[in-house]
Amino acid sequence: MVIKKGKFTIEGLENVQINIGKVTSSDEDEEPQGPTPAPDIHGLRDWDMRLLKRYEPVYSPICDLCCYCTYGKCDLTGNKEGACGINMEAHQAREAMLRTLTGAAAHAGHGRHLLNHLIKRFGADHPIDVGPTNIKAPVTQTVLGIKPETIGDFVPVLDYVEEQITQLLATTHIGQEGSAIDFESKALHAGMVDHVGMEVSDIIQISCLDMPKSQADAPLVDVGMGIIDSTKPVLLCIGHNVAAVTYIMDYMEEHDLFDKIELAAICCTAHDMTRFNPKAKVVGSLSKQLKYIRSGIPDLIIVDEQCIRADMMRETSKLHIPVIATNDKVMYGLPDRSKDDIDDIIRDLASGDQPGVLLFDYEKVGELAPKLVMKMAPIRKEKGITALPSDEEFKKLASSCTQCGACVIGCPQGLEIDKAMEAAVEGNLTLFEELHDKCIGCGRCDVECPKNIPVLDVIEKASQKVIREEKGKLRTGRGQVGDAEIREEGVNLVMGTTPGVVAIIGCPNYPDGSRDVYEIAEEMLQRSYIVVTSGCSAMDIGMFKDDEGKTLYERYGGGFLKGNLLNTGSCVSNAHITATTIKVAAIFARRDISGNFEEIADYVMNRIGAVGLAWGGSTQKALSIGTGCNRLGIPVVLGPHGPKYRRAYPGKAYDKDKWNLLDARDGSVHNVEPAPEHLLISAENKAELMPLLAKLCFRPGDNNLGRMIKLTHYIELSEKYLGVLPDDWHIYVRSEADLPLAKREELLKILEEEHGWKIDWDRKKILEGPARMVDISFQPTNVPRLCKGAVE
Repeated sequence: MVIKKGKFTIEGLENVQINIGKVTSSDEDEEPQGPTPAPDIHGLRDWDMRLLKRYEPVYSPICDLCCYCTYGKCDLTGNKEGACGINMEAHQAREAMLRTLTGAAAHAGHGRHLLNHLIKRFGADHPIDVGPTNIKAPVTQTVLGIKPETIGDFVPVLDYVEEQITQLLATTHIGQEGSAIDFESKALHAGMVDHVGMEVSDIIQISCLDMPKSQADAPLVDVGMGIIDSTKPVLLCIGHNVAAVTYIMDYMEEHDLFDKIELAAICCTAHDMTRFNPKAKVVGSLSKQLKYIRSGIPDLIIVDEQCIRADMMRETSKLHIPVIATNDKVMYGLPDRSKDDIDDIIRDLASGDQPGVLLFDYEKVGELAPKLVMKMAPIRKEKGITALPSDEEFKKLASSCTQCGACVIGCPQGLEIDKAMEAAVEGNLTLFEELHDKCIGCGRCDVECPKNIPVLDVIEKASQKVIREEKGKLRTGRGQVGDAEIREEGVNLVMGTTPGVVAIIGCPNYPDGSRDVYEIAEEMLQRSYIVVTSGCSAMDIGMFKDDEGKTLYERYGGGFLKGNLLNTGSCVSNAHITATTIKVAAIFARRDISGNFEEIADYVMNRIGAVGLAWGGSTQKALSIGTGCNRLGIPVVLGPHGPKYRRAYPGKAYDKDKWNLLDARDGSVHNVEPAPEHLLISAENKAELMPLLAKLCFRPGDNNLGRMIKLTHYIELSEKYLGVLPDDWHIYVRSEADLPLAKREELLKILEEEHGWKIDWDRKKILEGPARMVDISFQPTNVPRLCKGAVE
């Protein structure tokens, strides 16, 4: 064989088959490979241990027993150990790891299903196109050292993710890991691979399904229970995997059916439907699911995977709503009709002979669903099917309530349903209308009522006026943040002159209704924070309007600039949020990212003022997303339900030994302010949350102007929501230049009188403060590597 540059010839060979596998480049300008490409479980353990030394895990057991094996049940209270030798701390760490792993598996499973489908449909050589960027898959590149160019290049990426999930799951078996701290390291590893799986999922669907690509001005779409025209056939999709639903939209487009059928969705399929075709409508988040089914409005329901109620068939069968399941993760015991004739399936579903079917042939789903919903609509409307009580039934149900309080005790939110029932008897529905937004639609009140009152139906019946007016706007998921946006905003973010990035993500299990996330987002936007959102929270943010009738998406831009609101998209689009911090390190700070997770995480934690908020986090996915952020050095705040995840990563601001940084410019160690103070923490209410968000955007690398801006917001938010100066503001002051201008003299006086600082009042300068207040501000061109965090 003779090989020359660009071609080869073969001489003297017969009957030889040559298979050429993957061709790799050896160009000299390739980015250097980092020290940890495709790390296994222990590959980043040293980094984890540094994190966990600073942010020591704290556990909140839901149960004192371990029921993992037939040795038990084992009581682990006090200093007791289980029969296998495990103690309470290790057991709770295992529980937290297992839930993180469950979330990672959900996203990885989604990604594998989607990748197999899209390769079959478009071919493995279909190019990746996520918009104007040189770093197409930042998370993948940082973790695995791989720079994918086609969707087929993601096959080994998911192979890695699935291998890690298998190895992690194996450690939960009896007789394996027994150390709490190592279970925590494994949980961080699971969170990291979750972000890889999410990135794969969204990049391939963006590339193949022509979704918005780094599009700041992505289209606005309608959102809310009130936007659906129930006089038309209503086709409702629920879940997180849009693969099957795209065929329905293609069929409806080809046959001009969008004006004849209302196509709507709940949860992340809603996001991805509108990214594929903005003519689709978004009913809302997970909390709307049971409420909307009980309304009787949907004439057909399509389900795929994740966040779908387990009692779907029981609820829909009562209302003669056929269900088509399109994914093998949710099958409900239904018959597989994938090979049957479409007309036969429609006949059996329309007649009620079968309440639902499995259908894995997506082309068949695309044709069958529109035909079936148009057949079902007149049948159901003629019968007037709904679960909601009539006016007379409503009065009777409200009157039968004895105000025993069982529903209040059973409600995860502790909603005062009994008082609303009592008011409704007198004709006052306002209490029920207020409960409608705060109710998460779980249906536990129905189960708890000793009088068998369908409490959720009563709430929704009383709230019909509010529901009809529930109409908002949502900016369709934009995908990644582009390189040009990073170049423009990166310096402001790292220096602190943009006060921070607040990522509002997660589920709708809010403590006081969805208006909270709207108000949180509005407050931070008005203060020039960049607010990034996704999933259920993104939908709920779009539900409320100002006095001029505009939503936040209509009032604020969608680009990566201070004071803007970005919706990245569905749950898997959360990977673009962590990817943005990686791109800041790569583009602004010129860090090599390939296989270089630890250095990038160190940079993110110490330089980039970003904080995640899962105010309504309820699913395992929310925990895995947050834990992945934690390993990358991004702090996350949970709502008051957060302790049910069993574990937090709080910091100890008072322990000076935990707050050391190594300055790689000269090898010196600096004792700095506790920033960020916590890695994973819960807030009890919005008043406690607001200043906490501002504080968790502090970074040791803030310059004086940036620190002054961040301190201004921290102090103002504390005074606005708590009515007091924060008790720790002074520990974030390094010099008088850090102090807010409007309060400088007042704060200098407090520093002198209450904290023993020495002030030169003639020049109003701090002469001496605590030794730990070291300013390690930097210029980005100083050196390739600037600081190393959490050293011993």
